[in-house]
Amino acid sequence: MKINYYLIIALLLIVASCSENKDSTTMEDQYPVYSGDDLGLTYSEDKSIFKLWAPTAEKVDLIFYDKDIGSEEIDRYPMKPIQSGAWEFIYEGDAKGKYYTYQVTVDDVEMQEVPGPYAKAVGRNGERAQVIDLKETNPEGWENDKGPVLERPVDAVIYEIHVRDFSKHPESGMENKGKFIAFAEENTSTPSGAPSGLNYIKDLGVTHLHILPFFDFASIDETLDKPNYNWGYDPINYNVPEGSYSTDPSDGAIRVKEAKQMIKAIHDKGMGVIMDVVYNHTHSVDGMSFNETVPEYYYRYNKDGSLSDAAACGNETASEKPMMRKFMIESLKYWMTEYHIDGFRFDLMGIHDIETMNQISSELRKIKPDVLLYGEGWKAGSSPLPDSVLALKANTKELVGIAAFSDDMRDGIKGSVFEVEEKGFVSGAEDLEESIKFGVTAATKHENIDYKKVNYSNSPWSDSPLKTVNYVSCHDNNTLFDRLNLSNGEEDNEEEILAMHKLALSMVITSQGITFLHAGSEMARTKDGVENSFESPDSINQIDWDRQMKYEGLKDYIVKLLKVHNSHPVFRLQSQKVINESIKFHLDEDNAIVFEIDGSELENEEWDKVIVIYNARREPLQFDLPEGDWKVIANKEKVEEAGIETISGSVEVEDISLMILVRE
Repeated sequence: MKINYYLIIALLLIVASCSENKDSTTMEDQYPVYSGDDLGLTYSEDKSIFKLWAPTAEKVDLIFYDKDIGSEEIDRYPMKPIQSGAWEFIYEGDAKGKYYTYQVTVDDVEMQEVPGPYAKAVGRNGERAQVIDLKETNPEGWENDKGPVLERPVDAVIYEIHVRDFSKHPESGMENKGKFIAFAEENTSTPSGAPSGLNYIKDLGVTHLHILPFFDFASIDETLDKPNYNWGYDPINYNVPEGSYSTDPSDGAIRVKEAKQMIKAIHDKGMGVIMDVVYNHTHSVDGMSFNETVPEYYYRYNKDGSLSDAAACGNETASEKPMMRKFMIESLKYWMTEYHIDGFRFDLMGIHDIETMNQISSELRKIKPDVLLYGEGWKAGSSPLPDSVLALKANTKELVGIAAFSDDMRDGIKGSVFEVEEKGFVSGAEDLEESIKFGVTAATKHENIDYKKVNYSNSPWSDSPLKTVNYVSCHDNNTLFDRLNLSNGEEDNEEEILAMHKLALSMVITSQGITFLHAGSEMARTKDGVENSFESPDSINQIDWDRQMKYEGLKDYIVKLLKVHNSHPVFRLQSQKVINESIKFHLDEDNAIVFEIDGSELENEEWDKVIVIYNARREPLQFDLPEGDWKVIANKEKVEEAGIETISGSVEVEDISLMILVRE
């Protein structure tokens, strides 16, 4: 047998090259997958079982402390390797109250101590995990707690809020300012008598509260009496509530109980809870539980060995690797089962792979069939994985039971978020009609749309209104009111700005898909022109509940329009087919949209035909109505579900306004 030495050398070079390449598509092959669902701590009064997945470790120590920060270790226990890269230590007796960390040794190097990826309770700043009895954290009546049943995603009206913004205003009327338990305070109001808190939100017609990240994040110093502010998109411990929102961040059980109290209070008002989750990156890499237990596994790397950064935050996680995928699924299931979460919003969902997202959807629906899942269908930079396998907006049709935000509609209404002076449809910008029609039909295929003229998408990216979230503003970028002032303020007075504002929100509410509103937008929320308020002080971010009194007309209009939306199936069509059959666009003119919705075949719909008109012009719009008597439900000034007046023949629509007409 002749040996080809050149071939052997070439093969060895390839092997060597592969071993140096940290490309995230191959690294998972190096590690065993632990199939159990018991990683982390399993507690009982008799014993506590600690398990950590660390397949590259030569040694793993479990270290006990009597305090959450400072102090010397009180015990150190060597863990034993078991199966599939996992390590175990069984502590005999009751360990409740003890704080602990893991220290892994890899290649003779002792890694930093960490609480471990699966920690469920921690002390201040998340440095050390804590042994707690989760059963003791359940508030009274928790066993009967549950969110509302959501028949279909388009029935949801989502209201996005931040835990601290909710109550922090000095005149919010809430005592536990900036804390989870402020949500549980009943019948609160400002000194001026304006309602605040959950009673106010419930009365808006909201079905679900989308709460910005409230897992344990790194950017707030929990040792301070007056902690700094942050939105929370920098995870440190995924399965633990944020300590700065609790009354005692040093006690792991207190933050867990108070987070549950918040959720129960929201459920008691008949609303669901959407948790904003950030699995796409961590606060940093060094010092994080992921990297200090299995170095270089949980993240994606470029071919040159550098960290990939599609999150624009210094790193991106590798959802396609089996144990990262497993972690995400188990973490989400934990929040659903332990905290009764009703849905999740995925930050930069376009970084995650499609297969992982679909597995998440499948597994979570086994727990709650109506779980609401949606996310940002984009990423902030390039990734080693090809776009074809990522959960990007363009791939929404491949996602099962998961919706994406429509930035086409958002920027069509008000102008690009990246160009603050750019005007949108409501500001009188031209050639945006097709982008608005695209939003009206929930980014699905419709024969009346010229896709070559849609702002960001040259084809429909969604195949169902159940998979499209329509919105015009959120925590990111300027508030709607600020944005309209910045792009129009020099030439328009506040009356015109408010007309644009009202029209913008009305377009979101009357379009097909899932309705998403930024907290306070119904009362012209402002952040004093600050575009990126992620670490601005409370004075910029807090909800000023008294604005509802100054902008009472706007608030009343939106509340009544939401009632119409929630009461009439014509605004919540359930499929692309029904949208095509039911919606017909009239008029082909600048700065005006007119569409007709056929409600004659819809179950529980009393309106036979509905005409919706968006007039963004600075002058009235004349429109010839189809034959018959038409009842005006909404005009520029008011919304009355029972009808404002009945007309026929033609209608004049006031400048910068919405009109809804119905024929029964």
